[in-house]
Amino acid sequence: MSYVKQGEDALQKAISILSEQDGWTIETVAANGDKVLSKMLPDIGKVFKLEVMLEQHPDNLYEELVGNMERMGEWNPNVKQVKILQKIGDETMVTHEVSAETPGNVVGPRDFVSVRCAKRRGSTCFLAGMSTQHPKMPEQRGVVRAENGPTCIVMKPCAENPNKTKFTWLLNIDLKGWIPKTIINKVLSQTQVDFANHLRQRMANNVSLEMAHAC
Repeated sequence: MSYVKQGEDALQKAISILSEQDGWTIETVAANGDKVLSKMLPDIGKVFKLEVMLEQHPDNLYEELVGNMERMGEWNPNVKQVKILQKIGDETMVTHEVSAETPGNVVGPRDFVSVRCAKRRGSTCFLAGMSTQHPKMPEQRGVVRAENGPTCIVMKPCAENPNKTKFTWLLNIDLKGWIPKTIINKVLSQTQVDFANHLRQRMANNVSLEMAHAC
């Protein structure tokens, strides 16, 4: 039950951070309008917020990111592997994730053990998480165990077109190791922009496959 509580806590913390509109600084804006903002928070440190519009229904995105979570390494080159260590009920799970090293190995591979809480409230979907410990996955030799603070993906149907999704991703990570803050900030904001592009590509490929099967 403590995992359930941890997941709920991560969700509540993330929602309260996202509900604060003031104090965000723009980190990067892509040509397509995708943007990453950041702010410093007491006790938590720097948080990043990706805001994008996706041409997908929230249910399809939820199915990909939650239902097919362990397949993320197939389409996101920043992720080597996601494995579900334990499921607790329908909404809570503990996962082990291994990230790929960044280009030029500026940041080497990291691994994370996280509790995740997947919830729906009306038409809005949430996937929140934070670092935890699990007996099945102690720290691994040769891999730096990084930590997630409160993180959360929010998928909300667009008011003008319910088949589009306002997609927000709050990210708070301590990568550990001796890496200058300027490099970390650049890597994390770029990771978020890349994620949005990889997810778009994945969803477009899924649609192509469905159409091919239907023919």
